Amino acid sequence: MPGSLNNKRVAILVTDGFEQVELTGPKQALEQAGAQVDIISADEGQVKGWNHDKPADDFRIDRTFKVANVEQYDAVVLPGGVQNSDTIRIDPDAQKLVKGFEAASKPIAVICHGGWLLVSAGLVKGKTMTSYKTLKDDLVNAGANWVDKEVVKDGTLISSRQPDDIPAFNRELIGALSA
Repeated sequence: MPGSLNNKRVAILVTDGFEQVELTGPKQALEQAGAQVDIISADEGQVKGWNHDKPADDFRIDRTFKVANVEQYDAVVLPGGVQNSDTIRIDPDAQKLVKGFEAASKPIAVICHGGWLLVSAGLVKGKTMTSYKTLKDDLVNAGANWVDKEVVKDGTLISSRQPDDIPAFNRELIGALSA
């Protein structure tokens, strides 16, 4: 629905090694619906996407984790990618941002390995969510109720498993922002 998200702004948090389609798919859908989307990372400049296990394109950073402010955004998207997710999960500024979105009851949309940041930030206990299958044990051990579904919404948390789930992920995210 073009224009349904006019005046909405979404942050996508990544570091090098994110699964490229997990950024580009949601970004394109959000922008087509009228939202402004910013790519946020640890450092200024660019980040490199990956197509599974191969380097892909570079993307310009709009803001850093230190400069970004939860009040500027209506939602946050956390793409996966093993390298990205393993790096971002220990970044204190990235953890602070997702904790801020949780405290403000703003949508947090996570796909694939992106859930690692939420585990490290202590935000999954008691939540029902999904992820790429290899994260199941991490999420369960952190107190989440893990289910194998293409998309799961628990309060303001939206989660999906993998790139094949992006259409369902996008519909749920856009629906949450339209409400």
